[in-house]
Amino acid sequence: MLLHTAALSIASRSISTSTISNQIIKLTRLRVVDNSEIGKQAMLEGRPPRCIHVYNKVGVGYIGDKVLVAIKGEKKKGILVGLKQNQNPKVPKFDSNNIVLIDDSGTPLGTRIHVPIPYILRTILKEKTHSKGADYTKLLAIAPRFV
Repeated sequence: MLLHTAALSIASRSISTSTISNQIIKLTRLRVVDNSEIGKQAMLEGRPPRCIHVYNKVGVGYIGDKVLVAIKGEKKKGILVGLKQNQNPKVPKFDSNNIVLIDDSGTPLGTRIHVPIPYILRTILKEKTHSKGADYTKLLAIAPRFV
């Protein structure tokens, strides 16, 4: 009986009982979807950026939220443009957590976004442009398609 419980406790150590989190929280890996140099290099090396901080009150990132990421040993800011987590109706769910890197004024670091972004992002970013002082309209201008 003692051997059976010892073997059971050793076998259960390799089983994870925590639930899968599809939310954007600290240390979440993100995928850069613009053509910025630092983003391309990080994705080619297989070291995607990780979220350090989410700039909102709840600490969980949603579409259109600004996040601080660690990428290639540097701190950069970005906007979440596609999420794996379950969304509201009429908002598409993506296969990966997508981010577009921006500078402090809200200007994108790249000149092109490679994936379609949700249509609702237009209204979300236009509201944040007027209230926060940053200009996110350039990010909407370089988007190829909206879904």
